[in-house]
Amino acid sequence: MVVESSAQAAATRTINYMQNSNVSAATAATTHTGFPRRFVKENEQLDAWERIEPYFDQLRDRAIDDAGDLVRWLEDYSELAACIGEVGTDRHVKMTCQTDDADRKQAFFDFLENIEPNCKPRSHELDVKFTQCPHADQLDESRYHVMARGIRASVEIFREENVALETEEAKLSQQFQEVCGAQLVEFDGKEQTLQQLAAYQERTDRPLRERAWVADATRRLQDAETLEDIFDKLIQLRHRIARNADCRNYIEYAFKQKQRFDYTADDCVAFHAAIERAVVPVLREQQALRKKALAVDTLRPWDLSVDVKGRAPLKPFGTPDELCEKVSQVFHRVDPEFGRQFNEMRAAGFLDLDSRKGKAPGGYQATYDEARHPFIFMNAVGRQSDVRTMIHEGGHAFHCVAAQHDPLLTYRHSPIEFAEVASFGMELLGIEEMSVFYGEEGVARAKRAQLEGIISLFPWVATIDAFQHFLYANPDHSREERAHHWLDLRSRFGGITDFSGHEDAQRYAWQRQLHLFEVPFYYIEYGIAQLGALQVWCNAKRDRQTAVADYKKGLALGGSRPLPELFRAAGAKFAFTYDTLAPLIETVRAEAADLPN
Repeated sequence: MVVESSAQAAATRTINYMQNSNVSAATAATTHTGFPRRFVKENEQLDAWERIEPYFDQLRDRAIDDAGDLVRWLEDYSELAACIGEVGTDRHVKMTCQTDDADRKQAFFDFLENIEPNCKPRSHELDVKFTQCPHADQLDESRYHVMARGIRASVEIFREENVALETEEAKLSQQFQEVCGAQLVEFDGKEQTLQQLAAYQERTDRPLRERAWVADATRRLQDAETLEDIFDKLIQLRHRIARNADCRNYIEYAFKQKQRFDYTADDCVAFHAAIERAVVPVLREQQALRKKALAVDTLRPWDLSVDVKGRAPLKPFGTPDELCEKVSQVFHRVDPEFGRQFNEMRAAGFLDLDSRKGKAPGGYQATYDEARHPFIFMNAVGRQSDVRTMIHEGGHAFHCVAAQHDPLLTYRHSPIEFAEVASFGMELLGIEEMSVFYGEEGVARAKRAQLEGIISLFPWVATIDAFQHFLYANPDHSREERAHHWLDLRSRFGGITDFSGHEDAQRYAWQRQLHLFEVPFYYIEYGIAQLGALQVWCNAKRDRQTAVADYKKGLALGGSRPLPELFRAAGAKFAFTYDTLAPLIETVRAEAADLPN
């Protein structure tokens, strides 16, 4: 039950706060919490080590005379971890929200350098106390098994010498965010973020799309060597961390750290092969049809998002407020409880949606662990992809709310393989409600784009995961070897897009994937979870009411059960073999083909 790094929490599903809020997100969260403290003093801010340390001392020294004492001790330990984690999360939030603010950056670094490194060995000390407690075997197996095996795994790989290395790793990840947050382009007469520039890829003017794509690629290439430097350091740091923990390499370490008890690295490699066999041919078929419909000699990277019939880009909303109003309707239609929860989030100010200078890229959600409610961050610029992002992060938010009453912090979070079922599942349930945004033609276009996006997701997941397996199995690889392997994987899993004249952009395309920098080995989960979400969607086609009810049952379990049981509760099978993948991909392909043009 180690206090989670704010950087790790952020990358897993970070949060943000409204720019016009009068209070910090942490203050707002604590003010509105319905979960009063029992162990930590009420209203005490655990924002400095001298205020935190006495609580670790109390837990270390407390006598545990029976199983009931142990349960209370675990719940108090959870409360302490949540209170500390909330401070780190809030500081990371502020830094992410404005990466060029020196005060926010310094506050975040203070947590990384002065709080988190002190917490880790003390958390390990408490984890060891649990594993050695004679009453641990008296706990209800059905309730505490998942938590206990997680603690034992954490104890196995903890090394005090890694604490400083992990702090250095987190600071390098922050440098990556800072570099990306500063990437701006003068285009179309104004300064724009790369997220804003991406909207031009839906324009029907092909030369304009090309100029926008080139402007984006050119700006990214200016930082390519800087990001290579950061990544080289991250690779070596992670290898040292793994070796310190007596692991052969970072692959072995990452699987233990992420507590992947229900599948292996070999299973991931087999999944790559299944994707190559079942999905890549469908991806290339789709792109060939796109090339034909656009009547172009070759399909270029700026041809992948435009409407093939030359229609103007879909414009689902104009402002963040309009996006919220319409997404609220979608959530209400999926289930009235989801709609109510989203409206409560919005009223509380727990959303940061617009794209602006200095803001970190991407979209994500996470929980303030003490307050136990969710926040959503994204960079909205008025595209259909923004709608999908908001619905996706809404799924994570509803997952947070569903599990918020569990007294054990570790059970209020689920493994990422199932956490993404919550988000991808909500995307697919929500895609059936796009009439909130569009008429019949727009609904068909939005749904086709999403289904085609699912087809393209699987090969990209395989590419990123296979790339990481190479990187960490060969930690002394050169930059040239890294580039060659990346390009080989793009040939294996990519489509038919022609990058002639832009080979450098293709060579460094991996740098766009923030997970490689911030959360290594977090990506295969998207593919595994999408399989679960597709099963939820197929169930909904047969019986929507039952499928949504099962989906909610799965969310309510949080992380309290092993992955196969979480999937089963949601009405899905935990399997990512070719036999599971192929029929689901065929359903997606057929559904897209049946949509009106």
